[in-house]
Amino acid sequence: MIHMEYVAPKTLEEFFKELEGKAGQVKFAAGCTNVIPDLRARAVSPKFLVNLQGLEGMAGIEEEKEAVSIGALTTMTELAASGIIKKWAPSLASAALQMGNPLVRNRATLGGNLADASPAADSAPPLLSLEAVIHTVQADGAKRQIPVERFFAGPNRTVLAGEELIARVTFPKPKDPSKSAYIKLGLRNASAISVVSIALLLETEGAVCRKARVSLGSVAPTPMRAYGVEKALEGKETSETLKRACGDMIKKEISPISDIRASAEYRRWTASVLFRRAIQTALEGGRA
Repeated sequence: MIHMEYVAPKTLEEFFKELEGKAGQVKFAAGCTNVIPDLRARAVSPKFLVNLQGLEGMAGIEEEKEAVSIGALTTMTELAASGIIKKWAPSLASAALQMGNPLVRNRATLGGNLADASPAADSAPPLLSLEAVIHTVQADGAKRQIPVERFFAGPNRTVLAGEELIARVTFPKPKDPSKSAYIKLGLRNASAISVVSIALLLETEGAVCRKARVSLGSVAPTPMRAYGVEKALEGKETSETLKRACGDMIKKEISPISDIRASAEYRRWTASVLFRRAIQTALEGGRA
């Protein structure tokens, strides 16, 4: 049995006060969908377990003039059901809906999914394609704005300091007209941990792609953007020849590993196939 002290602050002031003198001894928990399994497996053994769920003002979705703001404690269920998210970030709504089962979605939070920093994090590819920014707060009141593409430092590692907390995530509203898609492949179904996931955001003018954002999960040490594919798409008509060429290009841009869920070669092939499906879905105005 792991002996630890349970702390449940209600305000940020209480939260940072509780952390004083406890550096390296604390584990944060929000929905507990990852923390509880880690505790059971003895993967972590903190002296203090800090429950973030009761923190005031840390949940909710707000539409601003040019951006959308999401509180870190907003659940996947809330993201999937939000009219604001469905309108401005349908790929994020789709990713949230495909995460785990209803019980998991009711508990799992956006901040927790990002802070866990899994290469397979469901919310990461859509947020990367949306060029989202993570807003954090520290004990001394200092705040940071970290682009999602610079947030992940490696498998289960982020650039967060020890006493730094994700407060919210924002992303600029895509220009109209924009097209997006999200596809996730799991071993059993879409609710399983992804073998490969991909999110696209395209801004088009007729048949020409003016802006492309292509992001993937489970194909590198961290969720990633395929910058080479984006550059190849921008300024060109999205012909079948270009789609196939970009599908081949994506195989070279990713760096997957072989594990219990899939081989590296299978992930390369799957990423290429999913890219072609995703861009077709996006251009047709549908949602995967």
